[in-house]
Amino acid sequence: MSESVGKIHEVVKWPEPVLAKRGEEVTVFDAKLKTLVEEMFESMYAAQGIGLAAPQINISQRITVIDCSFKKNPDDKVVLINPEIIDRRGKQVEEEGCLSLPEIREKVSRAGWVKVRAQDVNGNPIEVEGEELLARAMQHEIDHLDGILFIDRLSRLKRDLVIRKIKKLQKNGEW
Repeated sequence: MSESVGKIHEVVKWPEPVLAKRGEEVTVFDAKLKTLVEEMFESMYAAQGIGLAAPQINISQRITVIDCSFKKNPDDKVVLINPEIIDRRGKQVEEEGCLSLPEIREKVSRAGWVKVRAQDVNGNPIEVEGEELLARAMQHEIDHLDGILFIDRLSRLKRDLVIRKIKKLQKNGEW
């Protein structure tokens, strides 16, 4: 392992309580925050994800990192601190997965385009627009910061089926 790689955080799985509560606003923008953001990218890549929210590593704060290119394009790395969706348009229905719900994939309806207001690691205000996969990833991760998982956006029937599947995996010691 090289020296530049920070700590890899373990991704918590549903039904971990931290996943069901709203993350705290970030008020301190310091070196510790920058380190955490780097560790979040490393943890996300280690878990083979394209997005990671702080609650998923048991840190109840409004921080998320996204890289739809999965390391291929450094310009695609997005850091959103205290984000809020300020505009949304269109509709897309695509299959989603979640690092906190391994093995579970379901179709979820989301806006096709979103505009997000947030802060960067230095606390500066930023606006990020995204469509298709980036829009979906931003909505998915901001949901995490609000204590919402993608299975909460499914019909009751589909959600019940997913929960039954998870309970079976738990019973078999595979969760």
